[in-house]
Amino acid sequence: MYTLLKEHAENLRQKASAFTAELVRTPSISYDEKYAARLVEEKMKELGYDKVITDDLGNVFGILYGYENGPTLLLNSHIDTVLPDENAPGWEGSPYSGKIKDGRIYGVGSSDCKSGLAVQIYAAHMLLHRALIPLRGNVIVAATVSEENGLSLGVQHLISKTLADMKIKVDYVILGEPTDLGLFYGHDGWAGFTIGMDSPNPNFLKNAANAVYQNLHNAGKANKINGSEDFMSVHQPEFYNDYQDARILLNRRLYKDEDTGVLIENIKDITLQNVKEKKSINLDIKLREEIQKLANGDSVQVRYLSNAWETSPFSPLMDRARQALSSAKCKTVPGKWRLPRIGMGTAGSILTKRFNIPTIGYGPGDENVVHTAGEYVEIDNMVEGILGTASIIHNLVGIPVFGWTSDLDF
Repeated sequence: MYTLLKEHAENLRQKASAFTAELVRTPSISYDEKYAARLVEEKMKELGYDKVITDDLGNVFGILYGYENGPTLLLNSHIDTVLPDENAPGWEGSPYSGKIKDGRIYGVGSSDCKSGLAVQIYAAHMLLHRALIPLRGNVIVAATVSEENGLSLGVQHLISKTLADMKIKVDYVILGEPTDLGLFYGHDGWAGFTIGMDSPNPNFLKNAANAVYQNLHNAGKANKINGSEDFMSVHQPEFYNDYQDARILLNRRLYKDEDTGVLIENIKDITLQNVKEKKSINLDIKLREEIQKLANGDSVQVRYLSNAWETSPFSPLMDRARQALSSAKCKTVPGKWRLPRIGMGTAGSILTKRFNIPTIGYGPGDENVVHTAGEYVEIDNMVEGILGTASIIHNLVGIPVFGWTSDLDF
């Protein structure tokens, strides 16, 4: 069976890469994903998904129904991208070129994670409609919005509102985020803090705010790993009210079981080191919150908090995914996202912490090129990703088929 699935995946090379390039050429900055979402909707209908829905937040998902009511597997990739620096050196043409060169697709979102989305769309389609392998449970492939702020608002809405209203319970999730086809099971979190300062003396405040910034900058620099900005990042002070009020924004990596209340006290200790006239300064440190306007016009209050998460590497979900990849002769390298830049993350935190859904990641692309000029994905990775994803789907919700044949002439 896996030999024939591999041939099917290879035959989808051109179509999957062309669709990825088309997605890259279609800008989809967070909160403005509608044109790329429309492409996804059209592709799913073209490929024969049983039902294709765009919800009121702009998430697009296709359903392939099995013979039984469950279990239900969700394949999820976000469709939004960061805003690229179009003048940065390193792009192959523009950030939206979607250029295919030397076996790679270039452009913003190529790795994170439009190629992962294309892989998931074609893998589910290939398994059911090309290889003709029946499903016991259901498969949902979802392109979700509003993820790149690290808070996964699109996924939250999909699970808590859209699928809940449809009485659909998700049993497993596979994220199509870039893992370089490793089988990933978690990552650290991050939190955003606002440091508020005020003083009746503008000179005291200006000097104190600059000293606080330098203390935090030094602390973050001292804890950098491999020279990357992945422990703490701090913004220059912003001053208001004729230098009587100041604000400093800070992002801090969160490790497993870290308490934000304790962390705030630790940050306070760092901020006040070597600060003169401490008694003249009022200091307030809290988790950052703000109102964000979504693509559908709704406004939501968001907290800048993404907790560290982990699905046990020995869980049934990981075991079965490993077995599937091994049977298909795909590489089976377990690991966790390193998240080379602060603020990066996946929907895994929300899915495991809020909804208690076992979640792992498997997708093409390299997280080290994500959010950089020159972002790309290897097409060979995509082809193997289609095979690997289809194999995992079959192991989780498929029906074993004996004496199975398939016509490969298409």
